[in-house]
Amino acid sequence: MSEKKLRFNSTLIHGSGYKDKLLSANVPIYQTSTFAFGSAEDGEKCFLGESDGYIYTRLGNPTIKALETTVARLENGFGAVATASGMAAVNTVYMALLEKGAHMIGTQAVYGPSRSVMEEQWKRFGVESTWVDTTEIENIKKAIKPNTKVLYIETPANPTIAVTDLRACSEIASQHNLYLVVDNTFCSPYLQNPLDFGADVVIHSMTKFINGHADIVAGMIVTKTEEMYRKIRPVMVNLGGNMDPHQAYLVLRGLKTLAIRIDKAQENAMKIAEYLEKNPKVQWVKYPGLKSHPQYELAKKQMRGPGAMISFELKGGFEAGKILMNNVKLALLAVSLGGVESLIEHPASMTHSKVSKEAKLEAGITDGLVRFSTGIEDVNDIIEDLEQSLSKI
Repeated sequence: MSEKKLRFNSTLIHGSGYKDKLLSANVPIYQTSTFAFGSAEDGEKCFLGESDGYIYTRLGNPTIKALETTVARLENGFGAVATASGMAAVNTVYMALLEKGAHMIGTQAVYGPSRSVMEEQWKRFGVESTWVDTTEIENIKKAIKPNTKVLYIETPANPTIAVTDLRACSEIASQHNLYLVVDNTFCSPYLQNPLDFGADVVIHSMTKFINGHADIVAGMIVTKTEEMYRKIRPVMVNLGGNMDPHQAYLVLRGLKTLAIRIDKAQENAMKIAEYLEKNPKVQWVKYPGLKSHPQYELAKKQMRGPGAMISFELKGGFEAGKILMNNVKLALLAVSLGGVESLIEHPASMTHSKVSKEAKLEAGITDGLVRFSTGIEDVNDIIEDLEQSLSKI
């Protein structure tokens, strides 16, 4: 009889399958660099890959493995590779799937460093990239070249909250023999599973919703197949971008409350988005739960909820953005997202400040754009804080 597949919340708690000999309720922290072998024969089997024993934490560690197993199950993937940060995950995937002379197509409005590292660093080694509005599928088709190897999608996009059709992207990738890589950070596995729509690889900055407590940085790569897993894992191991055991322990702890945190945060986000849409200082609001969102129907099809991320445009542009940032009292003026606390930021002067003005405008990142990561505070307190700060504009 096969093992029963646990539902989502049960997988959050028990998904690692780890059984401790001393019956600890939590996965222990194996805070060690190296592991001793019971015998020369045991060591030989480990190095030959004939044993599931451990050798050295860069190569693998029980605490880290428990986290990898859990996230892989949540994403319906074959396996997962934990990394020291979200950008370690991004660069590991770039290294594994691209080479000199290769070309990548990416979502135009994407996490800033995911684009800038490609344009500033990988370009030096002969990798080309084209960044387009992937909400328009024709843009992707037009950008494909004979040397295109990867289609890199972030949906919802950072910071515009634009939603890209994963099924359509999968079909294009299949037709043109491309690897489909999806950054699923904004949704987490609770709201979206890109592998189910045909993606080959999913990336997470676990710093965000998966950990949820703004106390670590971490990344994760999840693969659909064993072949892709064996293509990516050695790259991470040899680059040395591995996670630390204590880091993994903290993410495992945060992961257990993922569903209830997101449920509360997106309940708050819906009320905040509705409030902002009626505020005279606000030009427009982008939130997948609003019918005014351009991809509202698509979001309902591929996401199990609208999430906790909101973007909105202030009528006063850049200066209005600065005024708002300088007057909020409850929401923290900070980058990152996905924690229990509400965070507010001004992309034009903060997260995307290194992106050229032309590139920002092409991606829809205007001077008055504000990104709001909704926390789990009392929603009335959040709205009152926004009200008093918007009144200063």
